[in-house]
Amino acid sequence: MKQKISVFWFRRDLRLHDNHALFEALKSPFPVLSVFIFDTKILEKLNSRNDARVSFVHSQVWKIKTELEKLGSSLKVFHATPDEAFRELVDNYDIQLVFANKDYEPYAQERDKKIETLLSTSGVVFKRFKDQVIFEENEVLKDDGNPYTVFTPYSKKWKQVLGKEEIPVFPSENLTRNYLKIESFFFPQLNDLGFEKSLISIPPPDISEEIIRNYEKTRDFPALTGTSKLGVHLRFGTVSIREVTRKALLWSDTFCGELIWRNFFSTILWHFPHAANEVFNPKYKFVRWRNNEEEFEKWSRGETGYPFVDAGMRELNTTGFMHNRARMITAGFLTKHLLVDWRWGEAYFAEKLLDYDLASNNGNWQWAAGTGCDAAPYFRIFNPESQQKKFDSKGEYVQKWIPEIGTVNYPAPIVEHQFARERALKVFRDALK
Repeated sequence: MKQKISVFWFRRDLRLHDNHALFEALKSPFPVLSVFIFDTKILEKLNSRNDARVSFVHSQVWKIKTELEKLGSSLKVFHATPDEAFRELVDNYDIQLVFANKDYEPYAQERDKKIETLLSTSGVVFKRFKDQVIFEENEVLKDDGNPYTVFTPYSKKWKQVLGKEEIPVFPSENLTRNYLKIESFFFPQLNDLGFEKSLISIPPPDISEEIIRNYEKTRDFPALTGTSKLGVHLRFGTVSIREVTRKALLWSDTFCGELIWRNFFSTILWHFPHAANEVFNPKYKFVRWRNNEEEFEKWSRGETGYPFVDAGMRELNTTGFMHNRARMITAGFLTKHLLVDWRWGEAYFAEKLLDYDLASNNGNWQWAAGTGCDAAPYFRIFNPESQQKKFDSKGEYVQKWIPEIGTVNYPAPIVEHQFARERALKVFRDALK
């Protein structure tokens, strides 16, 4: 007779500590088998065989497996679709409950509905919990019950709702006796998955008091070490959003505001899933984008002749990271100066950014283009040259990424700023008629 078990499914929560659904699984009446699925549906969409995100996830999953084996358990890793993996699990184990943390992206919701149906046919209950955000779905709403689409009132309500309760702790690390005792499972290597080890290294997050307290003063200057490099770790859940938020609330309202923006965009995508592919604000549906492929390629390579823009793009292409001020400038330049559809830029960032998160990436690109919720107005068009003077006055950031700056090898500006500004204003005004 097979032993009755619970299953915990790791996804965007690659840690054993303060993990909500893992905590609930370990409290269940049954020993817990941990699983991870390298989802072939996701991997097949990646263009690079040495994608740094796959290398990072692979190393984090190996770390979890190693830690579990020190506890006498292990991690069962699949390279398959979720459907295939769970059919195999149901065939081989007497599963009573499956636990996972919620994921709010459209693909994830569709996937989870299919898995829930698959499991229910075998009498298995699929339980999901909030873990990657402080507030989800309908927890922060207007007084009339509708979702917020403007950040400032959402932020105020977010803080108001939070003020009524403590940020919970889920000490999953304290329930280690409840893992299923089992021999080590096979672990696929990167080449088994069709990938190679990336040369891009991902730094650990810096959520020290010094970084968070000084964030307001340093965050806009890309030459400084003034950001936490937290994005990729929040994306894959190697740190707890609850832990980070507690520190932010204690040390920096500005840093906390960035976390609330992340929560805001997650909620927006959940309430308005059309925004993943369409303009959030239908008024901008008829913007006549130029979509010049040659200009887009120059932007992609960091060869626009605008040093701040080009430094940002080269930083992205080399490291998988781009400073937040540079993200704003490069996105605004593509959509306003070159009048390239924000979806082109969003897709490029999705391919390159280590911390790519659909809700945040989409929300920020639509913000920059003026088409999104609480977006920058279409007539706000950043001047890359004045931005560089303000935020990289000594040229340290630019010189780091553009060694040929000031020589004949660096291209002339792809378009003149004032001309591009007037052109963009006309195109947006015509779209709104």
